[in-house]
Amino acid sequence: MRNKCKLFSLLLILSLFGSKIAAEYITTETGLKYKITESGSGEQANIGDKVKVHYTGKLENGEVFDSSIERGQPFEFELGAGRVIKGWDEGIALLRVGDKATLVIPPELGYGEKSFGKIPSHATLIFDVELVDTIKAPKYKPFNTKGIDAIYSQTGLKFYVIIPGEGESPQEGDMVTVHYSGYLADGTMFDSSVERGQPFKFELGAGKVIKGWDEGVSFMKKGGKIRFIIPYELAYGEPGRPPKIPPKAELTFDIELIDFE
Repeated sequence: MRNKCKLFSLLLILSLFGSKIAAEYITTETGLKYKITESGSGEQANIGDKVKVHYTGKLENGEVFDSSIERGQPFEFELGAGRVIKGWDEGIALLRVGDKATLVIPPELGYGEKSFGKIPSHATLIFDVELVDTIKAPKYKPFNTKGIDAIYSQTGLKFYVIIPGEGESPQEGDMVTVHYSGYLADGTMFDSSVERGQPFKFELGAGKVIKGWDEGVSFMKKGGKIRFIIPYELAYGEPGRPPKIPPKAELTFDIELIDFE
């Protein structure tokens, strides 16, 4: 009888202990589970911020498949831009700088049916993460074209010269560096190198960007700023580029030519 009581007490303790551990995790509507293991005191991470994260990724059996700590270099990415798995975009947005947390990411918020390196298909992923830093995204103001006459090229490209720039224009084959922000006709911004804090570099005339860009940037001079209104025939054509750019979309780009070589 005494042994049965001890066994019952042990089972009760284990049950309560298990419940306590489970209760430490919060489950979101998407199925992500997370718990804060150490609280920081820095700023909250927000969508659009550039964040620096240290992490160790494990499978359910405890096998480590990746670790920024072992590399000695935090991982940087733009939060909410879809550049990482969904569970990361959601989970890191819950943290403040200095927070350490464990994220339990179900397959549908990870790599789903796909295998990826050491990660098998349908894998639940466990990440121990630390939000090291967050850099607030600058808020971009569109170019002001009031009082500036529009210029049209023979292809139908429309542009407004905000600042002419100086010197020669880049030639086909030059590597050009630009800052840009892109808008749909209703004013919705769909992309911005300015808000990412990272200029964009490409080879002019090599067909690596939309036709309106290859044509428009060839008109520019260093330091110049031009707003381009690009018809869909010189952009992404009839299909568009879902989900951000709809079919037959006219696009507006504010572009600054930083340098070329």
